[in-house]
Amino acid sequence: MTFHQRSNVTTASMPQSLYLSSTISPNATLLKPQLPAPPPKLLRLPPAPPSSSAISLPPNPKSLNPQLQENLFYLDSLGIDSFHCLTSHPLLVSASLPQFKSVVDFLHNLHLNIQEIRRVLHMCPEILTASLQLTLRPAVTFLLREARVEGRHLPAVIRRRPRLLTRSVEEQLRPALYFLQSAVGIEDVSKCATLLSCSVETKFIPRLDYFQKLGFSKREATVMFRRFPSLFCYSIEENFEPKSKYFLVDMGRELKELLDFPQYFSFSLENRIKPRHLICVEKGVCLSLPLMLKLSEVRFWDRLEVCCSSSIPVRTSPFWCTKIDDSVT
Repeated sequence: MTFHQRSNVTTASMPQSLYLSSTISPNATLLKPQLPAPPPKLLRLPPAPPSSSAISLPPNPKSLNPQLQENLFYLDSLGIDSFHCLTSHPLLVSASLPQFKSVVDFLHNLHLNIQEIRRVLHMCPEILTASLQLTLRPAVTFLLREARVEGRHLPAVIRRRPRLLTRSVEEQLRPALYFLQSAVGIEDVSKCATLLSCSVETKFIPRLDYFQKLGFSKREATVMFRRFPSLFCYSIEENFEPKSKYFLVDMGRELKELLDFPQYFSFSLENRIKPRHLICVEKGVCLSLPLMLKLSEVRFWDRLEVCCSSSIPVRTSPFWCTKIDDSVT
């Protein structure tokens, strides 16, 4: 059998995927079969950026209607953050420029300067859309005549609680005034006029109820809020609960001390109450709450040194200190 005959026999017996040239030389080698190409690697693309609806962007002036654009330019000219006002109170879209100007003039007439007006409108942009005749003027009249706020103190009250100007006299301000006077017994509400913007049902009553659940009688709880009306401003979950727990459990004090000094809840738990209590425990000294919390850092350490060096316990209410006998504990 010749070389070409042997070659033909070999070719016929191999798979069709192999290829031999008709002119292949005797010394040539067979080609390897072609394997299927591997699948393409999957590319890991970076996460898609958030949609434009999820990003708060300043309004494009060209996309605003002319009236709103004019209003925003007016606020900007006064140094007021128009974008903040618009996002906080979308009803500004439907307001008119004369409305804005009349409100700013009204605030000027209440003896608020431009810096104070900026702050007031930043805190409560709803003032810009409140009706002068139905809301703003009646609220000011109520504060001056019924709440007995002196005219010279009115700007300070508005600076602290601008929302007072947007509250309804019949539905909000007058009920709050009557509750503070009759239920709590606060005679001069003008000293805590900022509380008049609070709700009786959702603010005042739940806080009084919490102190009764804590162990105070209704009368005692009322006395505490009468002595320190700012208690109505504090959160039950974020203030009352952690501070009362630390007072009763960790400090091991009696409720009567809170009755005498409700201002305890106005001090920072982490920055004032805990550090000073732990120092007193370390020194073996028990200070009254006013001494422990009200004194400046220098006076606190001076008082602590006096108590530590005294061999006779000193106790003169309400500012007393007692040297704790370690042998007893």
